[in-house]
Amino acid sequence: MTGAESFRVDFHVKVLDESVVERAKARGLDALAYAPHFTRLPDVRERADRFSDDELLVVPAREVFTGRWHERKHVLALGLDEPVPDFLPLDDAMAAFDRQDAAVLVPHPTFLNVSLSADDVADYRDTIDAVEVYNPKHWPHHDRRAKALSAKFDLPGFTSSYAHLRGTVGEAWTEFDASFDSREELIDGLKRAVPRRVAHRSGWTHRLRRAAEFAHLGWENSYEKLDRVLLSGMEPTHPDHVAYDDRFGVAD
Repeated sequence: MTGAESFRVDFHVKVLDESVVERAKARGLDALAYAPHFTRLPDVRERADRFSDDELLVVPAREVFTGRWHERKHVLALGLDEPVPDFLPLDDAMAAFDRQDAAVLVPHPTFLNVSLSADDVADYRDTIDAVEVYNPKHWPHHDRRAKALSAKFDLPGFTSSYAHLRGTVGEAWTEFDASFDSREELIDGLKRAVPRRVAHRSGWTHRLRRAAEFAHLGWENSYEKLDRVLLSGMEPTHPDHVAYDDRFGVAD
């Protein structure tokens, strides 16, 4: 961390290793939020701890898939104390986040069929802490719609690289007008709506990174998830998984 009165965060990455940390530091980031798909919270925490140091804070997070598979909506939560599995009804997931006083972020709002709608944001306005207003996978009209949604409900914005590919880390970041020395301070800053600005790289390299991520999105939502969800059996974050000891009932 720099110690200056600013703090740069890439709020959503799916990949984390030595090369990701090196790239994040080279891009001037102070923190990453690590939220891999279908990975239980203790495993996310362990990996985040492994790669955090005095220069880069890695915050464990969960992008929870709410609802049934074909109707899933993504919600990003930071500061969870207890696991929240995927595929719970949206209302149950939001209630779990609220009970734990987690920071609740809306990634890629109204994007494709995997995001919170404007009606969802209205319904959970008091639980949501920020709305993503720029995402490298978005087309320009998606970003305009997201910014309008943030303004309509008077919710702060944020951005992330949404990096599924290592080279995308640090392509977009949220810069706060404050500094944070711990995960808890950063999460509190989110919940207190500390002033921030949304920034991203530009130029042809940024456009190429965005194109590569968008192409990866098509692969991820076709063959990869077909293989993982339909062919490979129950995911580790499914509420019926033995790891949850029947705490969440049976998901349809």
